[in-house]
Amino acid sequence: MDIIDKGSRKPPGTLSVHVSRHLDWGDLKAALAAGWADYRAAPQFGLFFAGIYVAAGLALAWALATQSAVAWLVPAAAGFPLLAPFCAVGLYEVSRCRETLQPLRWGGVLSALRGRGDDQILSMGVIIFVAFGFWLMIAHAIFAIFQSGSGTDSLAFLLTGTGLVMLAFGSAVGALLALGFYAVTVVSLPMLVDRDVDFMTAIIASLSAMRQNGVVLLGWAVLIAAALFIAMLPAFLGLLVVLPVLGHATWHLYRRLVA
Repeated sequence: MDIIDKGSRKPPGTLSVHVSRHLDWGDLKAALAAGWADYRAAPQFGLFFAGIYVAAGLALAWALATQSAVAWLVPAAAGFPLLAPFCAVGLYEVSRCRETLQPLRWGGVLSALRGRGDDQILSMGVIIFVAFGFWLMIAHAIFAIFQSGSGTDSLAFLLTGTGLVMLAFGSAVGALLALGFYAVTVVSLPMLVDRDVDFMTAIIASLSAMRQNGVVLLGWAVLIAAALFIAMLPAFLGLLVVLPVLGHATWHLYRRLVA
C-alpha cells in the first residue's frame, strides 16, 4: 500500500509510505533486543518518561484506595494503559536519534512531543485522551447497570457474583476498544515522529499495517498488555524498565513495517 502525503508542508506526491506485508515473529524478537539496547544506552530518558507514568499510576492507585468513587476510579485504572503510547513519543525520538547517529539532547527529545512543528502529534494526543474519556463513560455506564439495586458503591461490590460478572463483561468491552486503539496508534505515533505527514495519513498507515500483518501485530499487542500488567504489580515500579523497552522496541518494529 502506498499512501501519498497530502498534509505535510511538502508538495503532494513527494512522500510515499509503503507498509510491509512480511512481518514475522523474528521481527518482534529483534525489535525487543534493539529496544533493550536503546534503553541501556540512554536510560535517563526512559526513566524520565516512565517515571511520569509511574507517578500518575501511583496517584491513581492512592485515589482508588482512599476515595469512594469506585464507578469512576476502577475504569480509570483499567484504561490507564491506553495513555502509554503517548508517553512513549519521547522514547521514539531517542531511538530515532540513535539510529541516525544524531546527538541526544533533552531539548530535542522533549520537543518531539510537538511533532515536526505542525502539532500533528498533539492532535493524536487529543484523540488519545478523547478515547480515554469515551472508555470512562462506557465503563461508568456498565458499572451503573450492574450496580443498580446492590445498594453499594465500594470495592467490596467487585468481589460479589454480580461484580465479577461486571468485571468480565467490562473487560471484554475494554479489550475490544483497546484493540481498536492499538490498531490506530501502533504505527501512527512513531511515524509522526519520523515523517512530515498529517495524523490521518499516519492513522491510515497504522490500520494498513494491522490489516497486512494482523497475526504478528496481535501477538505484539498481547505481549505489551501482559508485560505492562506484570510490570504494574510491584507498585508500578516494573514500568521503569518495561515501558521504555517496549517504547523503544515499538519504534524498531515501526521501522521494519514502514519503508
